[in-house]
Formats: sequence, C-alpha cells, structure tokens
Amino acid sequence: MVKQTFAILCAFLLVGCTVMSDEAVRRHETVVDAEHLALGHPVPAEGSQDGVSLDPETRRIIRLYGDDIKSYAESYGLDWRLVLAVMKQESRFASNAESKAGAKGLMQIMPVTGEEVSRKLDLADMYKPANNIHGGVYYLRRLFDRFRGNDETDRLKLALAAYNAGYSRILDAQALATYLHGDPATWRSVSSALPLLSKPHSTLHVRVWNQDRPRSGWFRRPGETVVYVDRVMGYYDEFRLLLN
Repeated sequence: MVKQTFAILCAFLLVGCTVMSDEAVRRHETVVDAEHLALGHPVPAEGSQDGVSLDPETRRIIRLYGDDIKSYAESYGLDWRLVLAVMKQESRFASNAESKAGAKGLMQIMPVTGEEVSRKLDLADMYKPANNIHGGVYYLRRLFDRFRGNDETDRLKLALAAYNAGYSRILDAQALATYLHGDPATWRSVSSALPLLSKPHSTLHVRVWNQDRPRSGWFRRPGETVVYVDRVMGYYDEFRLLLN
C-alpha cells in the first residue's frame, strides 16, 4: 500500500491513460514471448502459491521487468504489485501496445502525459519498456498525492480513476459530488457522480459551473472508468495474495 509520507510532485497533468482494446491485445499478445526468447530466457511454467495459481503471463512479465517494476515502485513509495496490476489492465503486458487514443507501452501513457513526464524525468525514449514503467509509476504517484482523505483505499481508487480518465475529469466528478452533498474524498461518491458528467445532465452542469458542460467537457464513457478501477483493484488483491 502507498505510503502517505511521499512529497507532492509538480503541476497537474490533465490527460489520463487509456486501456488498449481487446483487438490490440490480440495483435500484441505474443510480444512478451518474443522478448523473453530474445533475451535467452526460457518461458517459465505456471506455478502456484498456497494452492492458487499465478498465470504464466504474469510470471513472464515479472521475469522480464520485475526488477524495474520493483525498483521504481520503491523509489516512489508504491507497492510493486499495484504497478503490476495497473500494467496488466492497461496493456495486458504487451510492451509495444498502442491504443486507438495513442497511449503506448506497458503502462499505456498518453502522448501529452508522456511528453511532460519525459521532460521531468529526462527520459529520451518514453516508450522504451524501462522508461515507460518509470514514467507510469511516477505519474501514478503524482495522481495519488493530489487526492486527500483519511482512507488510503479511496485515495488509491481516485488516483486510478484519474490515471484512466484524466485528473481534470475526476476533479469535475468531485465538484459534482460536493454539489450533491456527497463526500468528494470517497470513491463511492465520485464514482456515482461520473455518469452525471455526460451531456444529458447539462442542466446540472449549468448550476455547478454556469455552463452547459463540465470544465473538462462531457464524459461519454464513465462506466469504463468504474470498471477499470474495479479490475485493477481485483488484480491488486490477487497479486497481494500470490506475490511477496
């Protein structure tokens, strides 16, 4: 779990990361195998811990990039198993994955976000796997540090939602939650407000922002962000059970 003592980092980024489509997953699903063989490593067999299996894809990505994941996660005060969970949901562990929106790499970093992060971290190639992992971990930590509250799980879920949908989008949902007398620091209130960012609720937007749309624009796929957070947290729970 994330440590609260890490300092707040830099200015806000307004562009989130996207999850690659099932079609993209199918196109790239052999990438990790090819990289693994190119490095001269055998493909590990599926194993288990406490009678529960860890899937071969996860074992393979840990073998390839586990040192990088653990190193950057430790540097930014994150649980490396959380990073692994984000990576699984974002790219299905395909290092050259690219979404229709232009997000690239294992951590599916959007171009605008990638440019900002690469300047901050002085990374020449944001989409080299090690750099992509570094940038993604750094960005996730930045997002976590922007949300305040007593419950770290809520903060984490809000950060994951912002990673997926964009930080400004979650700020808009928090504003709606506040207007509707909910608690903007809780994922429950914010996730309930996300659908209200869509165009059919423009009269509500006028009352909150004095314009017919949220500050970040209408949100067309709020359900995807809710599912995204649920899936990442599910993978995280699984990896905490199976990995030390």
